[in-house]
Amino acid sequence: MRLLIGLLLFAPLLAVAETGYVTDTLTLGIHEAEDTSDRAFRNLQSGQEFELLSRDRFYAHVRLPDGTTGYVKSAYIVTEKPAKLIVEQTAAERDRYKAELEQARAAFAEPAAAISKLQAEAAALSSQIAEKDSQLAELTEQNEDFRSRAESYENVVPLSWVGGAIAICLIGGFFGGLWWVDRQSRKRHGGIRVY
Repeated sequence: MRLLIGLLLFAPLLAVAETGYVTDTLTLGIHEAEDTSDRAFRNLQSGQEFELLSRDRFYAHVRLPDGTTGYVKSAYIVTEKPAKLIVEQTAAERDRYKAELEQARAAFAEPAAAISKLQAEAAALSSQIAEKDSQLAELTEQNEDFRSRAESYENVVPLSWVGGAIAICLIGGFFGGLWWVDRQSRKRHGGIRVY
């Protein structure tokens, strides 16, 4: 039983280090009197943070960040951050992220331009490579055609050689024939040329 009574007496001390906030859209007066029956010596705005020293059903003893202590009505205290504070923090984070995004965009603008330029150059080079590939294919086809022709003429004498040989034979035959006719004529006529 003593243990239970001791626990009940020390229970308010366990809640001493809890953080509290003034609820949304409210001005809360802080008083010196424990029952807040005196005039408020200071006003707290919604979202104001303070430390809860003790709290009962109607009143709470609080300490402000500057060390000032006083009493406020418990009904206007919440232990979770109010929406106003959350919205302000979210807006501040959003603005910070927006600034970081703009910095990142500015930092990546030059590399993005360089990447675009390189992509354009790569596209131009790709089209040149495609053109050179088509030329290479055409030249390869012509080369194969020339090789097949060369293989078909491998054992053939060139026409110019044949023409040259025929011309030599004709000229040689003509002069040889003249010589033979002349010889036969002289042989018949006793060495005298008769035509």
